[in-house]
Amino acid sequence: MILVRQEIGDVLRDFRLQKGHTLRQVSGKASVALGYLSEVERGQKEASSEILAAVAEALDVPISAIMREVGERISVLEGLHSLGDVVPDDLASLGEDVPAPELSLR
Repeated sequence: MILVRQEIGDVLRDFRLQKGHTLRQVSGKASVALGYLSEVERGQKEASSEILAAVAEALDVPISAIMREVGERISVLEGLHSLGDVVPDDLASLGEDVPAPELSLR
């Protein structure tokens, strides 16, 4: 079974290490308890969106980059190798009768 919290923790740790920051530095800058952030990185605790935002800001990494990496890792674990524009067959047919929305650049 794939645990999203484990993948999020792994990605947060990888970004932190790439930036050369200690757990203590990131937890202080993000105002997150050191022990809690450690548990998040180890996949033992779920990180709320507020915690993710604070840690992303502390790491100077967009949340979208974190979530994209999490998604890529999960897709590899699922055997998809890359997200691309993959839509499962049972979902692809759901939108066939729905017109595409018109976009406005106002």
